[in-house]
Amino acid sequence: MKLHKVGRRYGLRGPWVLRDVDLEVPRGALLRFEGTNGSGKSTLLRLFAGIDAPSTGRVTGRPRTAYVPERFPAALPFTALGYLSHLGRVHGLRGAASARRATEWLERFGAAGHARTPLAELSKGTSQKVAVAQALLAEPELLVLDEAWTGLDRTARGTLDRAVAERVAAGGTVVFVDHDPARLAGAAHACYRVADARLRPQETATRAADAVSGPRVADAASAPRVTVVAQGPPGAVLPESLPGTPVTAPGPDGTTRFTVPATHSDTLLHALLTARPPWHIHAVTPEEARPDRTPPRPESP
Repeated sequence: MKLHKVGRRYGLRGPWVLRDVDLEVPRGALLRFEGTNGSGKSTLLRLFAGIDAPSTGRVTGRPRTAYVPERFPAALPFTALGYLSHLGRVHGLRGAASARRATEWLERFGAAGHARTPLAELSKGTSQKVAVAQALLAEPELLVLDEAWTGLDRTARGTLDRAVAERVAAGGTVVFVDHDPARLAGAAHACYRVADARLRPQETATRAADAVSGPRVADAASAPRVTVVAQGPPGAVLPESLPGTPVTAPGPDGTTRFTVPATHSDTLLHALLTARPPWHIHAVTPEEARPDRTPPRPESP
């Protein structure tokens, strides 16, 4: 997907919201967009999603796309399950598959008990879970998230973090805006800032730290982490550039323990399973890191 000199005005002759945006969006990328309120972030995401058309320039190569808006229209005449099943069919899923996928996502976000509840009667948090679920159930090639974490409880925010990692690991692209600067910190492939109607690339936290001290290991001891126990074929070496810069340690019987922040666990698994030759996964164990814990030093492959 590519934006060619894209611009967007307020109205036909109003001021520019965005101007001369040139951007190529690769497959399998996680892109973060930042900016102050009213800077044009949401307008840019609507252009990504195809909700708005540019006033100038063009967007080419848009893949199959799903979008979570900043405000979900909760007054629609559906139940939660009925709405998701309907959207699944819009995305091309057959009736039974659409209902099954809708139920799975409601369960994953802890909202299965509200499947038969009318949308207008849902709490703000549960409405947001439905809004996110409708975008995920059809496994889009481009996922556009505009403040999608807002209103979700802590568990649901973690579920969405993992869903984003899964989409990227599967080769999809995710573009997002979030008010929390720590959201998916270190995971984004690129970050851009919208200011004065222009789009400017920003240095990601990971790249900035790497430029000073080399790759970081397990950024925050206070963040939840996951340990993956895997075994490569005889004589195999560790794949290069594993997601999340895992801390590695030898395990029993020729296995290796990889410890990464939880937000990188799915992409790490994908990298190990698709390595040539592939690694065999023995166990995946989540753990809650303690603030007083010192991360272990990484070992060289």
